Amino acid sequence: MIMPELPEVETVVRGLQQALPGDSLKSVQVLRPDSIAFPDPDQFRRLLPGHGFLSVRRRGKYILIDLDEDAALVCHLRMSGRLLIRARGAGANDARFLRVKMPLASGRQLHFEDMRVFGRLWYKPRGVSLEEVVPALSELGLEPLTDLTAAKLKLLFAGKKQAVKTTLLDQTLIAGVGNIYADEALFLTGVHPQTSAGDLTARSLTRLVESIQLVLSRGIESGGSTLRDYVNAEGVNGNYQNQAWVYGREDEPCLKCGREIVRVKVAGRSSHFCPGCQKRR
Repeated sequence: MIMPELPEVETVVRGLQQALPGDSLKSVQVLRPDSIAFPDPDQFRRLLPGHGFLSVRRRGKYILIDLDEDAALVCHLRMSGRLLIRARGAGANDARFLRVKMPLASGRQLHFEDMRVFGRLWYKPRGVSLEEVVPALSELGLEPLTDLTAAKLKLLFAGKKQAVKTTLLDQTLIAGVGNIYADEALFLTGVHPQTSAGDLTARSLTRLVESIQLVLSRGIESGGSTLRDYVNAEGVNGNYQNQAWVYGREDEPCLKCGREIVRVKVAGRSSHFCPGCQKRR
């Protein structure tokens, strides 16, 4: 299973930011109650209508939709969730896995669709913080595109014996990096995924930060990666998977040295690397 990572979530956020501000929620239909994390589905259905959209932003892999009256709608796509703008008059056939339907004042609809039903929505009312409603937000680590530096990464990795690949996936350290872009960044850095995080040199830490920021930026420019379920807010597939260095390219030749790309399990997660370019030391 592939969870949308920072580039995919950021792409959705940018699409929603273009579409939602100035519009408002006309009504809410909860078709799958377990898609609502907070409050209970009846309150969610009752409290959201009438709110206007102000802005859309991201924290880690969470989508934060700021509403008027100091309220907010929060979404985590998990494995297969989709937050989509559907055109005026969209019918049931347009949404096979529709879980929450939100008609807008403009006549369009905001749909939360989710095949595996792992994704969740939260409503934050006036008078409480986002972290009170979604406690996991307070546990998120650094934003890699804006806050991460080699000096900060050195502190995060100091003394850690676990594999660098596993460490990069820890959302309490760095928020938003997942399997795809961790593999890509480690390849560009020339570091084996099973190298202990605490053993990286100063030069490798600097290169790793640069590589993380590079692959995430390229992922956003490509509209994210569509390996199975992900689409953007308009329902369009991403394209980064077609330009990946190592991820999803098991047994194919390395684009740099020609050696075959290898896939191994690191702490239970698939990791792709080039044995020629990423020697284990």
